[in-house]
Amino acid sequence: MSRPLHRSWPLAFALFAAACAAPAVETPPVAPVAVSSSPVQTGRPDLVILVSIDGFRPDYLGRGATPVMDGLVAGGAFGPMRPSFPSVTFPNHYTLVTSLHPDHHGIVGNRFTDAQLGVFTMASKESGFWDQAEPIWVTAEKAGIRTGTMFWPGSEVEIHGVRPSQWVPFDQSMPGDARVDRVLSWLDLPAAERPKLETLYFDIVDTAGHRYGPEGRETRAATASVDASIGRLVEGLKARGLFERTLLVLTSDHGMAATSPDRVVWIDDIIDPAALRIGYSGAVLTTDAAPGRETEVQQKLVGRHPHMECWNKADVPARLVYGSNPRVAQIVCLIETGWLAATRDRPVARPGGAHGYDNQAPEMQALFIAHGPGVVAGRRLTDLDSVDVQPFIARMLGVTAPKGDGRVEDTLAATEN
Repeated sequence: MSRPLHRSWPLAFALFAAACAAPAVETPPVAPVAVSSSPVQTGRPDLVILVSIDGFRPDYLGRGATPVMDGLVAGGAFGPMRPSFPSVTFPNHYTLVTSLHPDHHGIVGNRFTDAQLGVFTMASKESGFWDQAEPIWVTAEKAGIRTGTMFWPGSEVEIHGVRPSQWVPFDQSMPGDARVDRVLSWLDLPAAERPKLETLYFDIVDTAGHRYGPEGRETRAATASVDASIGRLVEGLKARGLFERTLLVLTSDHGMAATSPDRVVWIDDIIDPAALRIGYSGAVLTTDAAPGRETEVQQKLVGRHPHMECWNKADVPARLVYGSNPRVAQIVCLIETGWLAATRDRPVARPGGAHGYDNQAPEMQALFIAHGPGVVAGRRLTDLDSVDVQPFIARMLGVTAPKGDGRVEDTLAATEN
């Protein structure tokens, strides 16, 4: 698969905003801590745990709030990772487990319309929305490997007739430690019922990032809380004699950019909002024309505007890999990073943070850490894409997954000396 050229579930609809433009993101060096002191074993892992920390930017590491994750970086493989466009939660979580861009796996936004199934939202439970792709837990179950999923988008529905052996309906109020304890409890089941692949999801970093911005002290506190929960996971694995035989893969779905009420593209100043059937707005805008107003929308909205560019879906730049799926709205607008598209009846009231922007924007970078059997300690990876995660996990599990958009070679350096 060719790579695009580089250019400079929760709260995904929120239009929060920060008092200044987001700085360029640079990943700082991190120092080893105690978690990485155990020797990494060779061979295939007995257990794989895929963790997602929603909205976690790679540059949150190494600032003193994440000693456990810093240790996993020092003892494993690490690299910033490019999400898919649009850089929002549900599309990118499905990309991580299918190796397909949203245009190819069908979850094209946190909200979209399917001609047969109707409107999809993050609360939708209809399995048909998810059937355009096969997530890694379905692949594993088909291969006779039991799986357990903690809150991963898509894991609550039957896909291609298969469910995870263990799964939990999403409950945002469940604390991080309770989520870890549930995942660990599945490892205490009789051997024949025990998962070999588990997923775990944390949302509080994304929530804090939206409300307080990527540099807010509350966001830093949320990263520290998740890091402590991951420490609880590590200690739980050690107590069960599983840590040395477990591959931990820590990811995020996207990053976060600072936003402000001073950086808003007012749709009303371009076109009468009543001419639009907006599916999604904020850091990305997707919309259809209202019946009878197609010509007006083409004339006024499609094209370049200050801090925003809008295309008919067939004309979306190829590097964004977006626009061919029937579920994509007729018009897609790329918003300048740090700006928001809004209507005056729902104004942006305060600084905060957002995501959904150009997937090659530095602020949208996602996280990738791998630690465990076969992973080379201290290895740094480059040109990682979220479509590369599923092939990596499938290879480490020893299963053949459906071919996607990812490249096995992008993660080979993580396991080869």
